[in-house]
Amino acid sequence: MSTSSFIVAAMRRGCTRTFRQPVPTSLVQCCLQSTQQPISAARLPCRVKVSAGKRYAWCACGHSKKQLSTLPSEPVIPSKKPFKVELIGGKRYSWCTCGQSKKQPFCDGAHKTRAQGLSPLRFVPEKDATVWLCGCKYTNNQPYCDGTHKQDFIISALLHEHTD
Repeated sequence: MSTSSFIVAAMRRGCTRTFRQPVPTSLVQCCLQSTQQPISAARLPCRVKVSAGKRYAWCACGHSKKQLSTLPSEPVIPSKKPFKVELIGGKRYSWCTCGQSKKQPFCDGAHKTRAQGLSPLRFVPEKDATVWLCGCKYTNNQPYCDGTHKQDFIISALLHEHTD
């Protein structure tokens, strides 16, 4: 079994071990979701600049235009309290899921540059209502507050401050 075949077999079995030995071939194994054949790896190893605290994904199949990309971000906490909002029935709203928006609790598009991988939750209420929308972004009932902001991990967390 070639090294690349072994890695794919291990991935299919759910193995999470990191393989430190280089694959002894000029091909890099194609990701499991891809239907395309692997292509020759270009400029391996490559030099990249990474930032502390971010998670990264490396494209191993060679088909991606960005060989290294950040994984979906975790939301930041813009508020430790919910937002009381008057919603109009039938109107479409975009609730910020990343916490980066300056128009909380609604999206202003900040996720496109500051929280790639996260996107707003779009919803249309059935009728006019006054509701409490989550401000901590960790609710289990998006976009509505479920009291998660009262848990220790939110209480002890730092609030996100916008920088321009």
